[in-house]
Amino acid sequence: MNIFFITDPLVTTAGAVRPAILLAEELEKHGYTTTLVSFSVSEEVEKIAEEHGIEVKSLNKEFYVMQTVPTFEAWARSLFRREMALPVDASDSDCVYINTSSCIKARSNVYYAQGPMTRALDDMLPEMPVLYRYAYHLAGSVLRYLDRKSIKDFSRLSELFIANSKFCASMYEEWDFKVDDMIPPPLDRRLFSPSTSRPSEGYVLTYFGVYSKETKFAVVESIARAGVKIKAFGGKTPQIPGYILKCPNIEFLGRVSSEKLVDLYSNALYTLFTFTHEPFGYIPIESMACGTPVLTYNKQGPSESVVSGSTGWLVNSDEDLFNLALRLWREGYPLSIRRNCRRRSSLFDVKNISERWINVIKNC
Repeated sequence: MNIFFITDPLVTTAGAVRPAILLAEELEKHGYTTTLVSFSVSEEVEKIAEEHGIEVKSLNKEFYVMQTVPTFEAWARSLFRREMALPVDASDSDCVYINTSSCIKARSNVYYAQGPMTRALDDMLPEMPVLYRYAYHLAGSVLRYLDRKSIKDFSRLSELFIANSKFCASMYEEWDFKVDDMIPPPLDRRLFSPSTSRPSEGYVLTYFGVYSKETKFAVVESIARAGVKIKAFGGKTPQIPGYILKCPNIEFLGRVSSEKLVDLYSNALYTLFTFTHEPFGYIPIESMACGTPVLTYNKQGPSESVVSGSTGWLVNSDEDLFNLALRLWREGYPLSIRRNCRRRSSLFDVKNISERWINVIKNC
């Protein structure tokens, strides 16, 4: 059987395209033939796909003006597009189409919903630069209308509507869309596993996300200035405030290799995740897979993966986050928490998640 994953621009293996890539790799091991279909495909992704026997089809070679956020640009363009025909030769009876994209409207057996874009923008608004906040205030109501209309197209074109978390499902249900199931994104625990049995625990790890989606910068700075040594990874974008990069206790590492990231997770005392909007969140489950607990907020996707007091800590405010971040830095925590993290992360292992998708595929 041929499985086609329709994805956002394949310019990276991270973010919303990662579930499709990991599932395609795993399904190949089960005898399925898999293909990734997207608007644009980078040479890096083509090479990785080729190494795993996955075919890649590019609908066209779109040029993105906003190079740091091609998915956002592709989504904005899609608001004005209609249904697209896919360039495939296989007969319908031998194919299953899984649409994981927010920007390609095409007929599919399953639409894998990873969150409405405007709901993310609404939550990110307080952290946006002033100019972007002003622009979104002007265009927000129109974008929300078009976003909802676009999701209606995705729902109409798909037989099943599956969300990636309970929180994600709730956002669609608030807009009166019927969600048939919830399947969390898969995690590659072969890659994300402890790199040492004796972590140094000499720093706290955090992630600097694009457009403040995964970072409340002021909160991170306040924790660093209180004496906590912080290492941060992520793309270096104009959205990272200058005061953060100059803060004495913050070491910004920029983009790091997968191997380096595993080592960073493994040796951190804990991972600090100060997100503004997160339908699911790979940072917490990657950290737990490396044996490192997570300090984050008791809401949205991360509250479904992190078990407070067992694999990390969930707090209800920035003040609580600040106070607990300092206490953990000074006092530490029981060793058993690291063992709990590894056990918890197994729930999201790609081998387990792929079994759920195979059941879906068999019933298509």
